[in-house]
Amino acid sequence: MRTLKKLFFIVLALLIIVIGGFFALTHQPAIEPAAQPAAGSFAPQLIDKGKLLAAMGDCAVCHTAPGGTKNTGGLPIASPFGTIYTTNITPDAETGIGGWSYEAFERAMRHGVNRDGQYLYPAFPYTSFTRVSDEDMKALYAYLMTQPAVKHQLPKTELKFPFNIRPGIAAWNWMYLKKGPLPEDTTKPPEWNRGAYIAEGLGHCSACHSPRDQFAGEKGGSEKFAGSTLDGWSVPALTSKTSAPMPWTADDLYAYFKHGFSPRHGSAAGPMAPVIHGLSQQSDADLKALSSYIMSFKDANAQSGDAEAFVAGKFKEPKFAIDHEGYRLFEGACASCHSDASGVKDSMFGVRPQLALNTNLYSDSPNNAALVILNGIQEAATPTTGTMPAFRHNLSDAQIATLLNTMREQYGLKPWSDLPAQVGKLRRDTAPGATRLSAH
Repeated sequence: MRTLKKLFFIVLALLIIVIGGFFALTHQPAIEPAAQPAAGSFAPQLIDKGKLLAAMGDCAVCHTAPGGTKNTGGLPIASPFGTIYTTNITPDAETGIGGWSYEAFERAMRHGVNRDGQYLYPAFPYTSFTRVSDEDMKALYAYLMTQPAVKHQLPKTELKFPFNIRPGIAAWNWMYLKKGPLPEDTTKPPEWNRGAYIAEGLGHCSACHSPRDQFAGEKGGSEKFAGSTLDGWSVPALTSKTSAPMPWTADDLYAYFKHGFSPRHGSAAGPMAPVIHGLSQQSDADLKALSSYIMSFKDANAQSGDAEAFVAGKFKEPKFAIDHEGYRLFEGACASCHSDASGVKDSMFGVRPQLALNTNLYSDSPNNAALVILNGIQEAATPTTGTMPAFRHNLSDAQIATLLNTMREQYGLKPWSDLPAQVGKLRRDTAPGATRLSAH
């Protein structure tokens, strides 16, 4: 008995030493508040550059709640461990980052630790932002610090135990945070390296387009850019595993990044629409560089194919009687905007994609196609793409399922199984006020 008691105290002492050592190793000191830099202390060119970089990084997309003031935070990001609220990144001294020196800003961006020394949850993609160069980081800081300061007290992020113990994130960082700039690949041309810098840095493409493991870390290797899920949306693969019926080309990608629309693939919608809004502001050289990098994950030998011949083949003969319910639903809800067999329609109201080429209808998951019908496209990715009405209140779950599966079968695909139930779930999950699970 005495031996067991002694062993217990030895184990307890070792445990205290280990825990104490862990907290000592992971402790991050607070950085003293700094006076907000005067707007005139930054060169106008630096601020302008920072504005473009903020658009590239989609800062306002995550740091603005629905109906809220830009960059004041409060966007709820649901996770299996609780809801995380994004922060106020306006230069308000009390509730924002007005008291943050450049050193505090840089530490948060590259190391995931805020000014107070608290670890940030990796819903904030500092694992990508660590790649940002000093020059770009300073420009981004200059832009944010010269924007209007808005006082906005946010809801407190409170996660379940043990995820509410922020120093524990240090262990996650040891596994997934690779600090420092992205090494240049000397075997690749400058355009490719520039595209890699954009995609792996502020663009943080893999945050959504790469699947995650059981600890919410991005998977790499053969699974990098292999697709994921976000708020119910199926995030497509950026590799050759894409379900797109026509192979993507560099020109397709450039057009999609620049205009939010590729005639051979469709329009940006859902979470991708605000991403395109930011990308469309970038230079042609950067968009072509990004296209070059993404194309390197695809089959370089794939033939682009004849889109017109592909569409004509899909409509060579109807698969159902002309009065089939699915056809009637298409005529009533879709045909006025989307052509059936005559190619892409453009109008003064924006682009009208050819649905026979739409990637969402060829996906293994019906989510994207169903969500677009349910919720429409309320905000255009760019001024030229246009919007789409929601049919949430016009079509039942069964009607949407019939419409989608009729189109699938017309295009030579198998119908999605149990589709009415899936549409119903998506309808409930995306109802106003519903909390949805985010990919990151």
